Amino acid sequence: MRKHANRTYLFAPGNHERRVDKALGLGSDVVILDLEDAVAISEKEKTRQVINERLQQKRNCAVFVRVNAYDTDFCFGDIYSIVTENLDGIVLPKLESPADLKSVDWLLGNLEKERDLPIGGIELMPIIETAKGAALIRDIATTSSRVRRLAFGGGDYTRDLGMEWSLSEEELLPIRSEFVLASRFGDLEPPIDTVFIHIKEHNAYLKSCQSVLKLGFQGKMCIHPDQVAVTNETFTPSEEEVVWSKRVISEFERAERNRKTIHEEEVKQPQEENILYVQVFSNFALHMSKCEFHYRQEFCFPAEGEEDVDKVDRVNWGWGGG
Repeated sequence: MRKHANRTYLFAPGNHERRVDKALGLGSDVVILDLEDAVAISEKEKTRQVINERLQQKRNCAVFVRVNAYDTDFCFGDIYSIVTENLDGIVLPKLESPADLKSVDWLLGNLEKERDLPIGGIELMPIIETAKGAALIRDIATTSSRVRRLAFGGGDYTRDLGMEWSLSEEELLPIRSEFVLASRFGDLEPPIDTVFIHIKEHNAYLKSCQSVLKLGFQGKMCIHPDQVAVTNETFTPSEEEVVWSKRVISEFERAERNRKTIHEEEVKQPQEENILYVQVFSNFALHMSKCEFHYRQEFCFPAEGEEDVDKVDRVNWGWGGG
């Protein structure tokens, strides 16, 4: 399994080879190849093979696959078809119960064993995006040892509750707060935030990133290439934070050696986990910065012709309401 940061999860439709190829070079920490909403029912089975071919490509990012929901006719076939040594993780949409999560975890474990893969090596990231799932989120957060983080799907969630998904997203504050609480309760990593569908509202998107960062999220799912750079920048610790964190860790280690304590006003013990997280992330970011990345205008859509980006994005680029 590939080590990766979790700032950006960029969707790409699994059946669109050109967009998949470009997504893999856009600098996202994780690319999610979609088998769910972005793929027509008639193409789902054929797309599994396309995705397997793309998983064999060399890449500088992790690749997850969003399978179809557990209660569909496609979920089992999706998972059975794509579990290989080249798969980094599976995104499980519309999860609504711990029992369903246990079932998928059991299936993954058996497929890993059967195919001589490391047990537990393939990540499993559930998207909670319905009232039923939200009501059981704390149980879900403590269910499977394979799950490292939860993801929030705002599109289906607001539709399920009959809410208006506004540009300011104030109506999402309660459920976002619950994601952070449930994740901490379940000893999981900080959660991943929902996509942002207003792709031309760049200022609003930046505010959304900044807001969820302050709430305790560690990244966002993205539906357009333009969102990758600003998301990475927002969720990357500043140079000052990295320097300060490394200094504090050094002081902790020195204090342990000398059996001394650090002054309470400088740093309190509960902050140590956050400091360690910043240090680990900064080391990873330093490695990633060595990978050449040139963002070119040609990566921006519309693609062929002069289609309006708002119209093609959610269907062709890969957003499915999550």
